Amino acid sequence: MVENNNLNIKSGLNTDQVNQRIKNKQTNKVKESNSKSTLQIITSNSFTFFNFIFLLLAILLVLVEAYKDLTFLPVIILNTFISIFQELRSKRTLAKLQVLHAEKSSVIRNGTEIQLPTDDLALDDIIHLNAGSQIPADAKLIAGKIRVNEALLTGEADEVTKEIDAELLSGSFVVNGDGFAQLNKVGSESYISQLSSKAKTIGTTEESAMLKSLNKLIRLVGIILIPLGLALFYQSYFMNGNTLKSSIVSMEAALIGMIPEGLYLLTTVALALSAMRLAKKEVLLHSLKSIETLARVSVLCVDKTGTITENKMVVQDVIKAHASSLSEKTQLNLISDFCNNFPGDNSTMKAMKDYFTNESTTNADDIIPFSSAWKFSSAKFNDTTYIFGAPEMVLRDDFEKYQPEFADYPKQGYRVLVFGKYIGASLTEPKLVAPVQPIAFILIRNPVRTSAPKTFKYFDKQNVKIKVISGDDPVTVSSISKEAKIKGAENYIDASKLEPSDYKEALQKYTVFGRVTPDQKQSFVQALQELDETVAMTGDGVNDILAMKEADCSIAMASGNDATMHAAQMVLLDSDFSKMPQIVEEGRQVVNNVERSASLFLVKNIFSLTMTLLTLIFAVNYPLAPSHITLISLYTIGIPSFLLALETNHHQIKGHFLSNIMQQSIPGGITDTVVVATIVFTGKLFNLKQDNISTATVLIMSAVGFLVLYRLSRPLNVFRNIILWGCIVGIIITAIFFGNLFGITKISAIAIGYAAILFLTADSVLNHLTNIVNTIFKKLKLG
Repeated sequence: MVENNNLNIKSGLNTDQVNQRIKNKQTNKVKESNSKSTLQIITSNSFTFFNFIFLLLAILLVLVEAYKDLTFLPVIILNTFISIFQELRSKRTLAKLQVLHAEKSSVIRNGTEIQLPTDDLALDDIIHLNAGSQIPADAKLIAGKIRVNEALLTGEADEVTKEIDAELLSGSFVVNGDGFAQLNKVGSESYISQLSSKAKTIGTTEESAMLKSLNKLIRLVGIILIPLGLALFYQSYFMNGNTLKSSIVSMEAALIGMIPEGLYLLTTVALALSAMRLAKKEVLLHSLKSIETLARVSVLCVDKTGTITENKMVVQDVIKAHASSLSEKTQLNLISDFCNNFPGDNSTMKAMKDYFTNESTTNADDIIPFSSAWKFSSAKFNDTTYIFGAPEMVLRDDFEKYQPEFADYPKQGYRVLVFGKYIGASLTEPKLVAPVQPIAFILIRNPVRTSAPKTFKYFDKQNVKIKVISGDDPVTVSSISKEAKIKGAENYIDASKLEPSDYKEALQKYTVFGRVTPDQKQSFVQALQELDETVAMTGDGVNDILAMKEADCSIAMASGNDATMHAAQMVLLDSDFSKMPQIVEEGRQVVNNVERSASLFLVKNIFSLTMTLLTLIFAVNYPLAPSHITLISLYTIGIPSFLLALETNHHQIKGHFLSNIMQQSIPGGITDTVVVATIVFTGKLFNLKQDNISTATVLIMSAVGFLVLYRLSRPLNVFRNIILWGCIVGIIITAIFFGNLFGITKISAIAIGYAAILFLTADSVLNHLTNIVNTIFKKLKLG
């Protein structure tokens, strides 16, 4: 038991004091984060502006008994359910974030040491800490001496010795020693809770480029939707003298045609299907937007351990010291005896025990375990003491004498440790006063992943810059990066020598950064973003969380900390960094295919907007009903879009999503407007009735839709041919057998001939408009 130096240790808090702290809410129970409740998620996704518009339109159609024009509702309902499901899934994932693994702690209450759940601890509680304990809240050591591993929080693997009055951070582990600590920050006030709270926060602005572009379109449509709808109804009902039913139906056809309701659904479904495919490859997605973002990444920040190298240490070689006269067998047996007297509780000793496997029955008379404070361990056999540790700490004054024997190895990425014989008397405390004669130099390293060179070569070909950010020595990190074939790995710098004002220049000049602190990681990400880079970052510790949250895309290794995995946008469940190219290609498939499909959707939206404006300007009747829009959209947009989104497409993403789809859709939308306006304005010259004009409009819009689909699908292959001809056959069969459901009436031979002539004209109009739009976008540098 540790010697007490504080009167409270024996008694701790009494029952009255605990009850008072519970009343004051000074317990270790962490408050729920400010994330939305399940009810709030459901309501926020259900009661949206456009859902309200669609509900209002549906009510109006019911009131005028135009039931067949309600065919747009299933898409709206499905889109709402998917949005709710995705956000609830995100909430459940983030709610699992739990950094503190310790469920119970030893605490002194009413003079007795008892075990309590960590949530029941209170401010000023006295807790008993020993090897293996996790510190449940911020505290001050009031008795004893312990060594603490804070790697979970700081990223530094070294153990820190804590003496009386030292501050203890929640979430760190006690490696050895025994002590008592008094809690001074509990619950939401503790360091780990504040860090976890930031990690749990769901960013309201966290959207992909595609969804941002779609939201811009939706906001634009939202601004003009209501005034245009009112103007159309006023003109049709009050000025043109149409019936209430026909006025409402034509108005709703125009408004529904302007809303890209299926496009948002297509995007979310395409991302969800992509997430399912990645799940089969052991890639877990917490955020669907990360698929697209990673496909657009221009800088990838990686750590050395677990990414470039395997997440373990291995002994690569044993170099016999010149001063040693031992045979190789004796040397190996001696080191094996040494290792067998220590637990494999750290990566270095585990690597040693895996390499030196000679069975031994020799027990040491005395040992001193390794600590970052003295950086060596020792074991005494009979009257001889052997030392194992860092050369500079073990050899001390003789370091320069022996350094030439191992000086080249650190430059090759090895960590050099020395095993030697202590020349002085037996050690009673971890303080070397006599020389150490080296027996062997042991080379340890994290082996480079065999797949690493191929992976980094892929990113180099894709013009993605790699930044290696590590807490290790920059020379070592550079050597390992060279072995992994990272371009520019010879350009390295010690980050501890950088000032914040130097970050941007250094990030443009260097590839490898050593001695990087956790705070610098976040600053590096911010600096790269200020340089207009799209940044992805890998991480495996709590110290990486804030930098990962700052990055455009965050990737965690499953071999790392649980908190990091829950906070990251994606997790490599098998910790295999070589999966990254597959994820990038998956993202490209989504972006490229959705971009193509979005162009099909916007053809309808552009037509509806321009045709509405012409209808208002020239005081004519809008030629379509909602059911017509549904039929045309189903076969020229909906079905082909969803099927094409499944196609493999790994081409590099170019240009901006919104400008790309506008460039491709404007010619088709204007072509639709030209040919339909021609039918509407000249139909009376051929004595065409309104129902003939509407059906002819459906025919010509369908034909133009398939023409646009053909152009966007080139070059055609078997899959695309099946889609194109399958949809053509589908719309013909639907029109013949279910025409009444979609408002298709019998059409005169004159109307059919007129529609055929306009279709032939449409091909020429589409060609000319495409050339004009491409020229304009090129001059404006929008494409």
